[in-house]
Amino acid sequence: MADLVLGIETSCDETSAALISVADGRPSLASLVILSQDIHAVFGGVVPELASREHVKTIDPVVTKALGLANASLADVSAVAVTQGPGLIGALLVGVMYGKGLASGLDRPLIGVHHHEGHLFAPLLEYPAAEPPLVALLVSGGHTMLLDVPAWGEYRLLGETLDDAAGEAFDKVGTMFGLGYPAGPAVERLAAVGRPGRFAFPRPLLRQLGDRGPQQFAFSFSGLKTAVLRAVRASTDLEGDRADLARGFQDAVIEVLVEKTAVATEQLGRARTMLVGGVACNRTLATRLRDRLAGRAEVVVASPRFNADNAAMIAVAGAWRLARGERSDFGLEPFDWRPMPGLVRG
Repeated sequence: MADLVLGIETSCDETSAALISVADGRPSLASLVILSQDIHAVFGGVVPELASREHVKTIDPVVTKALGLANASLADVSAVAVTQGPGLIGALLVGVMYGKGLASGLDRPLIGVHHHEGHLFAPLLEYPAAEPPLVALLVSGGHTMLLDVPAWGEYRLLGETLDDAAGEAFDKVGTMFGLGYPAGPAVERLAAVGRPGRFAFPRPLLRQLGDRGPQQFAFSFSGLKTAVLRAVRASTDLEGDRADLARGFQDAVIEVLVEKTAVATEQLGRARTMLVGGVACNRTLATRLRDRLAGRAEVVVASPRFNADNAAMIAVAGAWRLARGERSDFGLEPFDWRPMPGLVRG
C-alpha cells in the first residue's frame, strides 16, 4: 500500500502544499498547490513581515485545496514533511508550527526538510531514474552552489557564490530596466530579442576555472551587476538599449554557470548533471548546458513548477529521509541558515 506524504513549504513568498504517493520507494505526485504572494511586487522585493502574514492567512486553505485535488482527507496522510530552512524565519515559523500541529493531531511522523535538499529531489517526480552519482547546480534567488552528489544524503560542495546569488542578480538587473519584481522571466524574454555582443560584460571568476584553486568553482555576480548598472546610467536611450543590455547580462551569467558546471562534470567523470532551483526555469540556461554537455552527460531539468519553491519537492525529500527511519520531534524549530545534512566542503 502506498504512503501519502503531505509536504508544506513556506520559506519565502510562496505558500505551497502537496501530496506525494510513495510506493516501493518511488514518489508520484498526487497534488500540488502553489500560491504566490503578489503583494511584494509593489515593493520591488520580498517584505518578510508581509510574507509571514500572508502565510498565516493562506496556509490552511492551501492544504485543504491540496487534499481535495488528491481526493484525500487528513486521515489518509501517512506523514508530514515541512521546510525547516533556510529562509525567512517568520515565514518558516508559520509552516513549521502548522506542520507540527497537524502531525501531532494526526499522530503521524514529522520530518523537517532542508530547502536545498528539497530542490535536489524535485526532478525525481518527472525523472525517477535520475539517481546519483551526479553533479548538481542549484541556482535560485537566494542560492548559487555547485555540488557533487555521489549518493543521496552525501553532498560535496564544489563552489558557491561569494556574494549575490544569480537569481538575485537577475531581479536587481530587472529592476534597473523597470521590469518589476520578480524580474527573472522578464529579463529572459527581453534578452531573447537583444543583440549578442553589443554589451560585453565581464564573466566573473571564469578565468579561475583553469587553475584548480579555491575559486575554481566559485561564483560572484555583484561586480557584474555593478557593470550593468554603469551601462544603464551611461545609456542615452535606455528603452532602445534594454534588450541588448539584457542579452549581454544574461549571456555573461549563463556562460559562467554553464562552463563551471560542465568542467566539474567532466573532471569528476559524472554521466549525469542536474539543474535545479528557480533559475533552472530559464530555458536559455537549460538549453546551453545541454548543448555544452551533449555526448558527455545527461542534463536533467524539472518542469518550472517543480523548480520554483514548492511543497512537492519537500515531500519527496522528506519521504526519502522518513524511509531511512529519520523523524523530527515536536521541538522542531526553523532556521534562517544551516548547511544541508550530509554536506562537506571541497
